[in-house]
Amino acid sequence: MKEIELKMQGKIKRLTNKTFKFDERVREGWFSAVYFLKTREIAEKYKSDDVVTMQFFQKSQAVLCGTDEVIALIKTFSKNPDELEIYSLEDGDKIKPFETVLTITGPYQDFGFLEGIIDGIFARRTSVATNVYNVVKAARQSGKQKPVIFMGDRDDHFTQQAGDGYAAYIGGSKAQATHAMSEWWGKRGMGTMPHALIQLFEGDIVAASRAYTETYPEDDLIALVDYNNDVINDSLKVAREFGEHLKGVRLDTSNNIVDHYFCRHPEVMGAFDPRGVNPELIFALRRSLDEEGFGHVKIMASGGFTVDRIKEYEEQNVPVDMYGVGSSLLKINIGFTGDNVKLNGRHEAKAGREYRANPRLEKA
Repeated sequence: MKEIELKMQGKIKRLTNKTFKFDERVREGWFSAVYFLKTREIAEKYKSDDVVTMQFFQKSQAVLCGTDEVIALIKTFSKNPDELEIYSLEDGDKIKPFETVLTITGPYQDFGFLEGIIDGIFARRTSVATNVYNVVKAARQSGKQKPVIFMGDRDDHFTQQAGDGYAAYIGGSKAQATHAMSEWWGKRGMGTMPHALIQLFEGDIVAASRAYTETYPEDDLIALVDYNNDVINDSLKVAREFGEHLKGVRLDTSNNIVDHYFCRHPEVMGAFDPRGVNPELIFALRRSLDEEGFGHVKIMASGGFTVDRIKEYEEQNVPVDMYGVGSSLLKINIGFTGDNVKLNGRHEAKAGREYRANPRLEKA
């Protein structure tokens, strides 16, 4: 396998600092459905002078992402890229169901074999961007925008991180877990401590936090406080030790266990699920921090958060200051379709499809 790199240099206003890495085997059709490859051969043999227009759309309200990548793909692997006419929307555009997002006009044999690859790029990038957009929107229902940290590194193959991170950025997440996720938009990953750091210090959250601050003195200290399943006591321990230097605490309690707080205070139990990170635990943590004068300490919640769960937290005014979200943002739930809709300038498409002009498209 040979990788090639292409720096995006589109004609419409786009980010031009992204360098895409493509597998050279795309040119050979290695990633294309075989029927596209067979059609390419037939078109070359019988219809080489014909010109088709292919358009792409999807069926949801969405935030479009993947246009730069798709255009770079076409210009890299089509047979005669300079002879193709490409019109496109831009990454970040809000799109409606069935709205045309991209058209390509030229000889079918020059680009048609890329149809499925284009669909796949759009599907993944737009799904992630839209998922993130919806979560970010939910996290500002209480009147101010709360940061959403994209933590999807463990939920998919590592080779997807750069594209997923860029899609998350387009959706509104400016804080991401790895450097690769930030590669296309020019930043660096962020994060403080995992459970592994606390484990190395035998569960001593204060010792682990001290080692962190001594090693990274310029970083904001955000302590992970669920290792011992006692988030309130451990949060108070680090707050008492580090005072103003402690910027926040993160709860990532497993959804299968109940924090010790509820064991010590069975009187607070009621008609709610006490497992994992839950609103009652966060309310109790906020009260405990405030009562000891640590009102400056922010609370970050992670572990199984979805757009619906965040909406519920915000509607209840749960005092979460930041959300860490991973797997739910990587659900591929928006599929794209490419259709040939014109032949030699005339309307020609399968039943149920038609050319849908979109005045928002710009030449790429």
